[in-house]
Amino acid sequence: MDIAQLEEQIEAGNLQAVKDILMNNPALANTLTSHKISPLLLACYYKKQEIADLITEFADDLTLFEACAVGKFDTATLLIFQKPDSINDYSDDGFTPLGLACYFGHEELAKFLVLKGADVNLASKNGFNVFPIHSAVAANNFNITKMLLDKGAYPNVCQKAGLAPLHTAAQLGNIELIILLLEHGAEVSLRMEGGKLPADLAAEKGFNEIAEILRDDD
Repeated sequence: MDIAQLEEQIEAGNLQAVKDILMNNPALANTLTSHKISPLLLACYYKKQEIADLITEFADDLTLFEACAVGKFDTATLLIFQKPDSINDYSDDGFTPLGLACYFGHEELAKFLVLKGADVNLASKNGFNVFPIHSAVAANNFNITKMLLDKGAYPNVCQKAGLAPLHTAAQLGNIELIILLLEHGAEVSLRMEGGKLPADLAAEKGFNEIAEILRDDD
Protein backbone atom coordinates (compact mmCIF):
# COMPACT_ATOMS: atom_id res chain seq x y z
CA MET A 1 0.00 0.00 0.00
CA ASP A 2 1.33 3.44 -0.91
CA ILE A 3 0.29 7.06 -0.59
CA ALA A 4 -1.37 7.08 -4.04
CA GLN A 5 -3.73 4.30 -2.97
CA LEU A 6 -4.53 6.12 0.25
CA GLU A 7 -5.27 9.31 -1.69
CA GLU A 8 -7.55 7.41 -4.04
CA GLN A 9 -9.61 5.98 -1.20
CA ILE A 10 -9.81 9.31 0.62
CA GLU A 11 -11.11 10.96 -2.55
CA ALA A 12 -13.62 8.12 -3.02
CA GLY A 13 -14.82 8.49 0.58
CA ASN A 14 -14.12 4.83 1.33
CA LEU A 15 -13.75 4.81 5.12
CA GLN A 16 -13.11 1.10 5.49
CA ALA A 17 -10.48 1.04 2.76
CA VAL A 18 -8.66 4.00 4.35
CA LYS A 19 -8.73 2.18 7.68
CA ASP A 20 -7.38 -1.02 6.14
CA ILE A 21 -4.55 0.83 4.39
CA LEU A 22 -3.54 2.68 7.57
CA MET A 23 -3.72 -0.48 9.67
CA ASN A 24 -1.25 -2.08 7.25
CA ASN A 25 0.96 0.99 6.96
CA PRO A 26 0.34 3.58 9.72
CA ALA A 27 3.24 5.73 8.53
CA LEU A 28 1.19 6.80 5.52
CA ALA A 29 -0.85 9.04 7.84
CA ASN A 30 2.26 11.21 8.13
CA THR A 31 3.27 11.09 4.45
CA LEU A 32 2.69 14.06 2.16
CA THR A 33 0.19 13.47 -0.63
CA SER A 34 0.75 14.42 -4.26
CA HIS A 35 -1.05 17.68 -3.43
CA LYS A 36 1.79 18.55 -1.02
CA ILE A 37 -0.54 18.38 1.97
CA SER A 38 -1.11 15.71 4.58
CA PRO A 39 -3.72 12.94 4.15
CA LEU A 40 -5.63 14.54 7.02
CA LEU A 41 -5.89 17.91 5.26
CA LEU A 42 -6.76 16.16 2.01
CA ALA A 43 -9.68 14.42 3.73
CA CYS A 44 -10.81 17.75 5.16
CA TYR A 45 -10.67 19.46 1.78
CA TYR A 46 -12.77 16.67 0.29
CA LYS A 47 -15.24 17.21 3.17
CA LYS A 48 -14.78 13.63 4.40
CA GLN A 49 -15.06 14.31 8.13
CA GLU A 50 -15.29 10.66 9.20
CA ILE A 51 -12.16 9.81 7.27
CA ALA A 52 -10.37 12.87 8.64
CA ASP A 53 -11.29 11.82 12.19
CA LEU A 54 -9.98 8.33 11.47
CA ILE A 55 -6.66 9.63 10.13
CA THR A 56 -6.12 11.66 13.31
CA GLU A 57 -5.95 8.35 15.19
CA PHE A 58 -2.97 7.29 13.09
CA ALA A 59 -1.24 10.65 12.63
CA ASP A 60 1.58 11.70 14.92
CA ASP A 61 1.45 15.22 16.31
CA LEU A 62 -1.15 17.32 14.51
CA THR A 63 -0.11 20.73 13.24
CA LEU A 64 -2.16 23.76 14.21
CA PHE A 65 -3.55 23.88 10.68
CA GLU A 66 -4.64 20.25 10.77
CA ALA A 67 -6.24 20.72 14.18
CA CYS A 68 -8.16 23.77 12.96
CA ALA A 69 -9.30 22.01 9.78
CA VAL A 70 -10.50 18.83 11.47
CA GLY A 71 -11.90 20.64 14.50
CA LYS A 72 -9.73 19.30 17.30
CA PHE A 73 -10.38 22.09 19.79
CA ASP A 74 -8.20 20.76 22.62
CA THR A 75 -5.22 20.18 20.34
CA ALA A 76 -5.52 23.58 18.67
CA THR A 77 -5.85 25.47 21.94
CA LEU A 78 -2.87 23.65 23.43
CA LEU A 79 -0.73 24.50 20.40
CA ILE A 80 -1.73 28.17 20.66
CA PHE A 81 -0.90 28.25 24.36
CA GLN A 82 2.49 26.68 23.60
CA LYS A 83 3.21 29.05 20.73
CA PRO A 84 0.96 32.16 20.80
CA ASP A 85 2.77 33.82 17.88
CA SER A 86 1.68 31.03 15.53
CA ILE A 87 -1.93 32.21 15.51
CA ASN A 88 -1.52 34.20 12.28
CA ASP A 89 0.91 31.83 10.57
CA TYR A 90 0.27 30.37 7.13
CA SER A 91 0.02 26.71 6.23
CA ASP A 92 2.14 25.33 3.40
CA ASP A 93 -0.83 25.80 1.09
CA GLY A 94 -1.33 29.38 2.23
CA PHE A 95 -4.20 29.38 4.72
CA THR A 96 -4.40 30.75 8.27
CA PRO A 97 -5.66 28.74 11.25
CA LEU A 98 -8.71 31.03 11.44
CA GLY A 99 -9.42 30.66 7.74
CA LEU A 100 -9.43 26.88 8.07
CA ALA A 101 -11.60 26.87 11.20
CA CYS A 102 -14.09 29.16 9.43
CA TYR A 103 -14.20 27.16 6.21
CA PHE A 104 -14.87 23.90 8.02
CA GLY A 105 -17.45 25.44 10.32
CA HIS A 106 -15.77 24.96 13.70
CA GLU A 107 -17.51 27.75 15.59
CA GLU A 108 -15.99 27.45 19.05
CA LEU A 109 -12.52 27.10 17.61
CA ALA A 110 -12.99 30.15 15.39
CA LYS A 111 -14.17 32.18 18.41
CA PHE A 112 -11.18 31.03 20.44
CA LEU A 113 -8.71 31.97 17.71
CA VAL A 114 -10.18 35.47 17.40
CA LEU A 115 -10.15 35.84 21.19
CA LYS A 116 -6.45 34.98 21.17
CA GLY A 117 -5.57 37.51 18.49
CA ALA A 118 -6.26 35.93 15.10
CA ASP A 119 -6.55 38.68 12.47
CA VAL A 120 -10.08 38.58 11.01
CA ASN A 121 -8.85 40.51 7.95
CA LEU A 122 -5.86 38.37 7.01
CA ALA A 123 -6.22 36.84 3.55
CA SER A 124 -4.78 33.56 2.35
CA LYS A 125 -1.33 33.74 0.76
CA ASN A 126 -1.74 31.45 -2.21
CA GLY A 127 -3.18 33.50 -5.06
CA PHE A 128 -6.81 32.98 -4.02
CA ASN A 129 -6.92 35.96 -1.62
CA VAL A 130 -9.46 34.21 0.60
CA PHE A 131 -10.35 36.06 3.80
CA PRO A 132 -11.90 34.33 6.84
CA ILE A 133 -15.25 35.94 6.02
CA HIS A 134 -15.17 34.36 2.56
CA SER A 135 -14.59 30.99 4.19
CA ALA A 136 -17.38 31.46 6.73
CA VAL A 137 -19.90 32.49 4.07
CA ALA A 138 -18.80 29.67 1.75
CA ALA A 139 -19.45 27.30 4.65
CA ASN A 140 -22.97 28.79 4.90
CA ASN A 141 -22.26 29.50 8.56
CA PHE A 142 -24.25 32.40 9.99
CA ASN A 143 -22.75 32.30 13.49
CA ILE A 144 -19.12 32.45 12.39
CA THR A 145 -19.88 35.14 9.81
CA LYS A 146 -21.63 37.26 12.45
CA MET A 147 -18.77 36.79 14.90
CA LEU A 148 -16.23 37.92 12.28
CA LEU A 149 -18.27 40.96 11.29
CA ASP A 150 -18.79 41.90 14.93
CA LYS A 151 -15.02 41.70 15.37
CA GLY A 152 -14.34 44.04 12.47
CA ALA A 153 -14.17 41.84 9.38
CA TYR A 154 -14.51 43.90 6.22
CA PRO A 155 -17.75 42.94 4.39
CA ASN A 156 -16.67 43.95 0.88
CA VAL A 157 -13.27 42.29 0.48
CA CYS A 158 -12.87 40.37 -2.76
CA GLN A 159 -11.15 37.08 -3.35
CA LYS A 160 -9.93 35.80 -6.70
CA ALA A 161 -12.16 36.77 -9.64
CA GLY A 162 -13.68 39.61 -7.60
CA LEU A 163 -15.92 37.38 -5.50
CA ALA A 164 -17.20 39.24 -2.43
CA PRO A 165 -19.01 37.58 0.51
CA LEU A 166 -22.37 38.90 -0.73
CA HIS A 167 -21.84 37.18 -4.10
CA THR A 168 -21.41 33.85 -2.35
CA ALA A 169 -24.35 34.35 0.01
CA ALA A 170 -26.53 35.27 -2.99
CA GLN A 171 -25.41 32.18 -4.86
CA LEU A 172 -26.28 30.05 -1.83
CA GLY A 173 -29.68 31.68 -1.48
CA ASN A 174 -29.14 32.23 2.23
CA ILE A 175 -31.35 35.20 3.06
CA GLU A 176 -30.20 35.35 6.69
CA LEU A 177 -26.58 35.64 5.64
CA ILE A 178 -27.49 38.22 3.00
CA ILE A 179 -29.36 40.38 5.52
CA LEU A 180 -26.48 40.06 7.99
CA LEU A 181 -23.98 41.20 5.38
CA LEU A 182 -26.17 44.08 4.25
CA GLU A 183 -26.62 45.23 7.84
CA HIS A 184 -22.83 45.37 8.14
CA GLY A 185 -22.33 47.43 4.98
CA ALA A 186 -22.07 44.89 2.17
CA GLU A 187 -22.55 46.61 -1.18
CA VAL A 188 -25.07 45.20 -3.68
CA SER A 189 -23.30 47.07 -6.49
CA LEU A 190 -20.02 45.13 -6.29
CA ARG A 191 -19.24 43.42 -9.57
CA MET A 192 -17.10 40.35 -10.10
CA GLU A 193 -14.62 40.08 -12.92
CA GLY A 194 -16.93 39.80 -15.91
CA GLY A 195 -19.41 42.22 -14.37
CA LYS A 196 -21.81 40.03 -12.42
CA LEU A 197 -23.61 41.47 -9.41
CA PRO A 198 -24.76 39.47 -6.37
CA ALA A 199 -28.31 39.73 -7.78
CA ASP A 200 -27.16 38.11 -11.02
CA LEU A 201 -25.75 35.10 -9.19
CA ALA A 202 -28.94 34.70 -7.15
CA ALA A 203 -31.04 34.81 -10.32
CA GLU A 204 -28.82 32.22 -12.03
CA LYS A 205 -29.50 29.83 -9.14
CA GLY A 206 -33.24 30.44 -9.32
CA PHE A 207 -33.44 32.60 -6.19
CA ASN A 208 -35.55 35.22 -7.92
CA GLU A 209 -37.00 36.87 -4.80
CA ILE A 210 -33.51 37.29 -3.39
CA ALA A 211 -32.33 38.68 -6.72
CA GLU A 212 -35.10 41.29 -6.56
CA ILE A 213 -34.11 42.27 -3.01
CA LEU A 214 -30.51 42.69 -4.09
CA ARG A 215 -31.54 44.80 -7.10
CA ASP A 216 -33.51 47.25 -4.96
CA ASP A 217 -30.52 49.53 -4.49
CA ASP A 218 -29.08 48.93 -7.93
